[in-house]
Amino acid sequence: MSTPRFEDISPDTYTPEQLAAVDFFRETRGREPDGPFKVLLRSPEVLKRAQYLGAFLRYDCSISGPLSEFAILVIARVWSNDYEWYVHAPIALKSGVAPAIVEAIANNERPEGLSAEQAAIYDFSRELMLVRKVSDATYARAQALFGDRGIIDLVAINGYYSLLAMAMNTVQMRNPKDAVPLPPLAP
Repeated sequence: MSTPRFEDISPDTYTPEQLAAVDFFRETRGREPDGPFKVLLRSPEVLKRAQYLGAFLRYDCSISGPLSEFAILVIARVWSNDYEWYVHAPIALKSGVAPAIVEAIANNERPEGLSAEQAAIYDFSRELMLVRKVSDATYARAQALFGDRGIIDLVAINGYYSLLAMAMNTVQMRNPKDAVPLPPLAP
């Protein structure tokens, strides 16, 4: 395990800006910042702005809960981010994503038995993150299913959860003790 590059900031040493960001987080999420949000606290304004986007994407965007959670798993796997996986795999399962689909994504395999919506999200997200653009065919499928708003919401989900994964990966954030690491990617 890598050594974390950031230790948690003690609440008694928060700057006024950090305290304001923590208060905003509490107001919008109803809890203390944890995981990636503790990392983002190093830049309080980034935490506040990311939290605002994150709350919209989790609770109000046009991509539904189970499909959003499915997309988050695809993103967590691309970034090999154990913490995002640890948090969102149980939510995805509880929201109705099939265990075999979750397992295939964990193993970096294209799952069998995807719905049309899941297949569109899987292809769109992987192309966007790995090829850095989306093919016309993949775009057309996603657009037909989700519309223009859905396309932008899906891009935002990819961007937001990639931001969190990149932040955690950069600082080598320590995972919870009971987190099971994702299988390593083949070279």
